[in-house]
Amino acid sequence: MKLKYQIIIDDIKSKILSGDYRVGEQIPTESILQEKYQVSRHTVRKAILELANDGYLRSEKGSGTYVSNQYQSKASGKSNNKTIGVITTYISDYIFPSIIRGIEGRLNVEDYSLLLASTNNDVEQEKKALEMMLSFGVDGLIVEPTKSNLYNPNIAYYLSFKEQDVPFIMVNAYYEELEVPFFCLDDVQSSYLATNELISKGHTKIGLIAKMDDLQGKFRMKGYIKALGDAKLRFQAEHVFSFTTETKLDLNINLKAFLNENSEGMTAIVCYNDEVALEVVNVCRELTISIPEKLSIIGQDNSYIAKNANIKLTTLTHPQEQMGHDAADWIIKKIQGKKELQNENYYQPQLIEGETVKDLKGEAEEAGTKLNN
Repeated sequence: MKLKYQIIIDDIKSKILSGDYRVGEQIPTESILQEKYQVSRHTVRKAILELANDGYLRSEKGSGTYVSNQYQSKASGKSNNKTIGVITTYISDYIFPSIIRGIEGRLNVEDYSLLLASTNNDVEQEKKALEMMLSFGVDGLIVEPTKSNLYNPNIAYYLSFKEQDVPFIMVNAYYEELEVPFFCLDDVQSSYLATNELISKGHTKIGLIAKMDDLQGKFRMKGYIKALGDAKLRFQAEHVFSFTTETKLDLNINLKAFLNENSEGMTAIVCYNDEVALEVVNVCRELTISIPEKLSIIGQDNSYIAKNANIKLTTLTHPQEQMGHDAADWIIKKIQGKKELQNENYYQPQLIEGETVKDLKGEAEEAGTKLNN
């Protein structure tokens, strides 16, 4: 449990960092703060004193308490060693270590330090990470957005970075509400290529597993639908399984139900990423559905878990380390005052053939040849 005065400190600091309280603006009086937080005058004064010592507030005798910008000066003093903030959804999972490695490699060349935070794809943790970056006074920021396909309540913090002329760039996705530079895989094309590969192998009943609170999931569904349309195949809603960060915990159970319901309806599935594809592999083993004989699977991202799996997964490339390097390079050049920088950067995926896709067309042609003979 937080102490009462710390709750007041955190709340007022959040309002200052997000821009709800502007520099030079008078904050509510002590009596109003007492009533709002249901605390004593002593507790309010203790919180205000600490915020003043940290440079967030200044008191004028007989006038009131005002928002100060001294915290920005203090933060600037801390970051003389040149620091770039990096906020990712996860640090040690999936493709993120490679992205961070790419960022570190480029920053080290220019003697920049890295301040790292993780959100676990949770907007409240993203808020805390953004507040930390603003308080520290980072010179630039690289962000992997949190739940990028949903409205983000932390937009005000990003606008505060803009107002303070702190450059930031996003990787893997971006917030559509903001005009923000980014480095992303062409997720529409990635899923289009995955679906088209299955179609080229004779599959016509193709399912999709999509994560719908992230922009990648939205775009990868778009690529899947586009490929079906181009091949004149009907989109079937019952062949689409969607999940979110919260329901991912029940992915195994829900996939069993999905596969059981569609066991006769699908011959192949395009998966949101390699992690999901390998979970499908595990579920298929439990249900004694052979891969690729009964069900073909394609992942996406060419992650280390796919490379180290006991099945050679068909997947699509993702420029993980290169993306990190390029994002760091963009930030450094922006800080150095370079003007002609491209703000929308897409990488084109390529198919990596594995052992999880069955060639129905080739099998049918072979059977036809044998029959004719």
